[in-house]
Amino acid sequence: MNILVTGSNGFVGRNLVENLKNIRDGKDRTHPGLKIEKIYEYDLGSTGEELDRFCADCDFVFNLAGVNRPNDAAEFMAGNFGFASMLLDTLKKHRNTCPVMLSSSIQATLIGRYDGEYGRSKKAGEDLFFRYAEETGAEVLVYRFPNLFGKWCRPNYNSAVATFCHNIAHDLPIQINDRATELELVYIDDLVDEMLRALIGNPHRCDYEGLNPVPRENGRFCYVPVTHRVTLGEIADLLYRFREQPQTLVMPEIPEGSFAKKLYSTYLSYLPKEKAAFPLKRNVDARGSFTELLKTENCGQFSVNISNPGITKGEHWHNTKWEFFIVVSGHGLIQERRIGTDEILEFEVSGEKIEAVHMLPGYTHNIINLSDTEPLVTLMWANERFEPERPDTFGEKVKK
Repeated sequence: MNILVTGSNGFVGRNLVENLKNIRDGKDRTHPGLKIEKIYEYDLGSTGEELDRFCADCDFVFNLAGVNRPNDAAEFMAGNFGFASMLLDTLKKHRNTCPVMLSSSIQATLIGRYDGEYGRSKKAGEDLFFRYAEETGAEVLVYRFPNLFGKWCRPNYNSAVATFCHNIAHDLPIQINDRATELELVYIDDLVDEMLRALIGNPHRCDYEGLNPVPRENGRFCYVPVTHRVTLGEIADLLYRFREQPQTLVMPEIPEGSFAKKLYSTYLSYLPKEKAAFPLKRNVDARGSFTELLKTENCGQFSVNISNPGITKGEHWHNTKWEFFIVVSGHGLIQERRIGTDEILEFEVSGEKIEAVHMLPGYTHNIINLSDTEPLVTLMWANERFEPERPDTFGEKVKK
């Protein structure tokens, strides 16, 4: 299959093209039945001759080209409707009736505040595509996108999320006129997933009731089923928490599929080089060191412990807290004794055989570096974050 992507250097185009390349090159194992041979990229700087050649040879067209922020409002119609006309005329010239996807906008509904030149140009493009389908019998897939966000989106252009991510990542101010303003957002990976569904002939179809898509098997339009409705205030609050993570070490709750998870990935893509790495506080003494790595809101924390040769650490127990000790380098011994008994459990551990050992509630425990020369490096996970006011930690030697 040969695929033409117009607007290939834009936000959506770049994400789509790179994922198509992954499929073409065999790097993406999630689409085993999809065979891609050529990806034709068309954008500003491409020639009419290239468009002609691409249209003659393509088996599917993603038309993502368009104008969002022209100097003159009249350029909306020329950039959005005009190019669409040229694209379809070129396909007709070569009698190529392959499926064609159109990137439109919810503003094409021309309802209320959306009644402007941009929305009019998008609506004209939609009508043009539907007439093209009637004339040629080609399948057209018209998507009305709400606001989009994700990696590689241009800040200070037409995306509040991109601007907020960029500015907060670079310690620049943001401006919010009304924190309660709600946006409907589509994440770029969800959008690309839907476009790949369209490519294999399985798009989500709908009709529209005002601004809302109504799923219908044979609907006139197509849509991305996964969207998120969030306010500007909620977006800003999340981003400021993300920015604080290197200081607090606390990872906010980011459940699978949540807006927070997608926003965090987006935020990280805007980090400058000097923030891509950050120092951690090492607590050092004669025995070695202990460093907290990451704290979560509801699932405890991760730390790394380094014990010098011959050193014993621990010698304490917990009522409710429990831990995993995972030795990743060195040779050691973990001992645990049930409180009130002489029963001792022993586990010889080594970086040569990585395993996780439970530190059981109600058992005093230690970890001993058995080497005379090498440090013992242990990754530790506790099921709850350390609270100095209620540490749930009580000193008692394993061997009395």
